[in-house]
Amino acid sequence: MRMGTFISNSPAETEALGEAWGREAGPGWVIGLHGDLGAGKTCLVRGLARGLGIEARVHSPTFALVNEYHGGRHPLAHLDLYRLETARAVAGAGLDEYLYAPAGLVVVEWIERWLPWLTNQDTPPQIPARYRQVRIETLDERRREITYADYSS
Repeated sequence: MRMGTFISNSPAETEALGEAWGREAGPGWVIGLHGDLGAGKTCLVRGLARGLGIEARVHSPTFALVNEYHGGRHPLAHLDLYRLETARAVAGAGLDEYLYAPAGLVVVEWIERWLPWLTNQDTPPQIPARYRQVRIETLDERRREITYADYSS
């Protein structure tokens, strides 16, 4: 397991971290994001898309649930589960293919709504082949602490 912590002092630094991750990302990766509203989850996804070479404008899919982006090294699926309040609601939305058989890179905002055990355990009991768990904590108006852990099955 690989772990790390990054202190971002601005949205540009958060995007730059995402861009670096996007350059190393491969197909089949799933990145689960956990953090409060306004913490910078979508900002990180914008950087991931740029690192994949995707030129499309990235925005939060809060109302659509999923935005898919193509045109880079790998397709990017960006899911936002904010409106789905329980694991049962997420299961009913039919999104399992994104978590367990991703075509490219998949990023899931509010992952804890899908996999509630993430908030109370360190090691996931069932994970995708390549999974990065990311927590973004707001330190102050501009600074964020971004911690991550990589898992593989």
